[in-house]
Amino acid sequence: MLPLLRRAYRTPVVRLNGTPLPQPVLLSVTSRCALPFRRALTGQSGPPTPGNDAPNPVDDATEDAGHDESGDSKEKAKWKNTAWRMFESAATTGASIFILGLVGFSYTRYYKHRVLAKIENAFNPGDPVLELAAKGKEVPPKDLPREKDGSDNNYDRWIPREEQARIDKIVSGHDKGRYHLLIGEKGTGKSSMLIDAMSKIDGEGVAMCEAHADPEIFRIRLGRCLDFEYHEDNIGALFSIRGPREASAILDIERAFNKLEKVALKRRRTVGRPLILIINQAHLIRDDEDGRDLIELIQQRAEQWAASNLATVIINSDKYWVYEKLKQHATRMEVTQVSDLPKDRAMQALRNYRMKYFKEETSQSILEEVYDKIGGRLTFLNRVAKSQDMIRMCDHICHSEKTWFLNNCGILGTEMDDDVMDQQKYASTAMVLAQALYKKAQEMDKTYDPECGHILPEFPLHRARYIMTRADFIRRHHELSIFAIDSHARVRADSVPMQRAFNEICSEPGFDELLEATLERIGDIESLGRTKELTFKDLWDGGKYKITVRDRKGGVQSEVEMETVEGKKDDDDDGND
Repeated sequence: MLPLLRRAYRTPVVRLNGTPLPQPVLLSVTSRCALPFRRALTGQSGPPTPGNDAPNPVDDATEDAGHDESGDSKEKAKWKNTAWRMFESAATTGASIFILGLVGFSYTRYYKHRVLAKIENAFNPGDPVLELAAKGKEVPPKDLPREKDGSDNNYDRWIPREEQARIDKIVSGHDKGRYHLLIGEKGTGKSSMLIDAMSKIDGEGVAMCEAHADPEIFRIRLGRCLDFEYHEDNIGALFSIRGPREASAILDIERAFNKLEKVALKRRRTVGRPLILIINQAHLIRDDEDGRDLIELIQQRAEQWAASNLATVIINSDKYWVYEKLKQHATRMEVTQVSDLPKDRAMQALRNYRMKYFKEETSQSILEEVYDKIGGRLTFLNRVAKSQDMIRMCDHICHSEKTWFLNNCGILGTEMDDDVMDQQKYASTAMVLAQALYKKAQEMDKTYDPECGHILPEFPLHRARYIMTRADFIRRHHELSIFAIDSHARVRADSVPMQRAFNEICSEPGFDELLEATLERIGDIESLGRTKELTFKDLWDGGKYKITVRDRKGGVQSEVEMETVEGKKDDDDDGND
């Protein structure tokens, strides 16, 4: 009923005798009209008694009780509202944290999966790094037929070596359970053979990393060849999380090897062949604490992966110290010595080089003369083949090697200053060993085989150190490519032009006397450094010294007097000889 009355009195404007009533009057009329209905609902009958407008005590008590109950209900409603808001805020915060954690967990799983997928992609065929390396090393394309019968129809410059078949087997993954060290002088074709083996399988399952002296640069190069970013592209750094990049280079390399191991495990289950990781130019790693730690880390992984057939590590080095370091803890390492080409293969390579660059056939006499001067070193043969006058280029190479040796190990004789004694010690030991190699070459039955070519004189490493009277200088000479040390610890000249330089220098008139004078001068300087000289100035003017030695009780044991006397002339000084 009350709603109907409210609707009835919702007239916008109420007029009385044409005059609109004000709003308070309207509210009063509404309340009075609604009063009978309210009384009917509350049980009151009849119109209100005049003068009985005072409030009813019962009604007042009821209203007070209603006010108390409404206050309690309001207070309870207030607490309920506060509790609900607290619950709503907590639920919102919890949901936000849950969603953020779920997103972070999902991103981490996705990122780790993406990291492994990128490393797997680095071992897929068609690596652009392989193509760049192949062009730089001039590896022949696969579609170019190779010369097999010795005919002149095909002048491919690539000459297969005896070690190529074994390296092909290693790189293709058929040789398992070992890791390998390729050692040899620079320019003998070690890197070219590795890249040629990679090109035959299109780089599938193979990655090559160029070493460097700085571990940070080595870390970057390893990450590039494995397509591993070391988590530097992880968005966790946006939330001020400490990034892995703040760690050392060795620790980052360990992380990269961990990821590579996971990829290798998956590949062993699916493909059945191990991954191939090539560390090229490992001799560039410094022989210091960090460098030795890096070599040890690589060897530990190589031993572990070789035992489980997960991956095969190939280490390519020009220097002997890498072999010395790896030899200490090696159990599954195989060493392959790569030396110069023999005579027949070197001449064939030079002929093919010449045909490629100048489209001309070289006579046999010129080929033999070139080989006699520079030997079978591939880098020398390539330089000679690109020159217009090959004999002149051979002479230039021999002169350059001789100049390099004299610039680093030239001796000064008796006129040298005391300040250069340390450098002359280093230089004289090299000259002594070069003289020993020269004399041994003269004592050998033959130093040139018509079929095999040059036979260089050599000494065992311990014998070479005995000849030099120093054990530490031979490594520095080896690093300067003056002497070569192979995997059998045999010391010889680094190349045929270097041995020719030894022969020319040691055969010069007066060389033996110059070397002996240098060694004598070094001995005199060292003797002066070990000798203490006392000078008594008072004896010069006729003075005298008396030295008395007493025992503990003060007694005199001995006395010594020193004074100057005139020297006596010998009988030979009379001039009557």
